[in-house]
Amino acid sequence: MSLIGALVGWVLTLFILVLVVRMVLDWTRLVTTGPAWLGQARQFSHRVTEPVIAPVRRVLRPVRAGGVAIDLAFTVVFFGAVIVRSIFFAL
Repeated sequence: MSLIGALVGWVLTLFILVLVVRMVLDWTRLVTTGPAWLGQARQFSHRVTEPVIAPVRRVLRPVRAGGVAIDLAFTVVFFGAVIVRSIFFAL
């Protein structure tokens, strides 16, 4: 395993963790309002992940199902990051 491959793999691992945090905080926002640090954590997770998700979202629009919109861009970025991460860890 090369040093660069391992480094990129760990960066992608952190990115995936921030994606999971974003997902959980977005879901909890729908349920209830929480302390101020939750809002700050949500802003941080959006600031880190939105530059990657936004271009994908322009190509893959959210799918509307009645009053609900399913964001396919998030799912594509998540699985893409997992696949690229496994490739870099294999180097």
